[in-house]
Amino acid sequence: MLIAQVSDIHASLDNDNLSRFDRALEWLEHQSLDVLVLTGDLIDDGWGEGYHLISERLGRRKWTSLILPGNSDDRHLMRSVWGANRWVSDAPAGSLHFVHETDRLRLLGLDTTVENKTSGNVINHLGWLKKQLQSENTLPSLLFLHHHIFESGIPTLDSTMCDGSSQLAELLTHIPDKPLAIASGHVHRPVAGIFAGIPAFICGSVCPANPLWFGSENVPPVNDPPSLMIHRYVGNVLTSHHVSL
Repeated sequence: MLIAQVSDIHASLDNDNLSRFDRALEWLEHQSLDVLVLTGDLIDDGWGEGYHLISERLGRRKWTSLILPGNSDDRHLMRSVWGANRWVSDAPAGSLHFVHETDRLRLLGLDTTVENKTSGNVINHLGWLKKQLQSENTLPSLLFLHHHIFESGIPTLDSTMCDGSSQLAELLTHIPDKPLAIASGHVHRPVAGIFAGIPAFICGSVCPANPLWFGSENVPPVNDPPSLMIHRYVGNVLTSHHVSL
């Protein structure tokens, strides 16, 4: 099974990020893809037309598409374009969580966005997530979010990471059926780490990347191409690949 993850398109009238997204979609046509997960920040500046253009592009593909909002997104506009039934009906406070079940995996999407804030928060959603992980469904799961839950080391980005990460770690440490992996976005750089003993990834961005800057006096140059991730689950083994386009 192949799951692609694309994050942080940040499409607007003032950039060419939709053409960069087209490059990602064209590359994915060469894969026998099962599911595409978009982990937030689809548009910038409230550009609602961008949602329609992204929806049109996804509609021409044969694979299933799952969508999470990011801090630059508008959940109301997203519902108007894709319909509320794309997301679960029992999410707290109108959040756009998703659950997608296949014959091999459960894909869980956790909406970590907070109205009018750049940082995320998971605290109000831990009960919902615990319920999903303790369901009678015995399939292994992958967990997707927009905001990262472990420090990347980039100070400006880590100041807007997901609040409640320690509470999430506590939950995942003591729950028997842990996700196979956790994948997020938001940082605009590919990163790999461990969170509560679980492999955790930050997907690179479709939009121009942020520099790999750890707070030093000089900011390193950056010219990374658009990137995405491929999560491959075969023979009960998960491998996750960072792809530069």
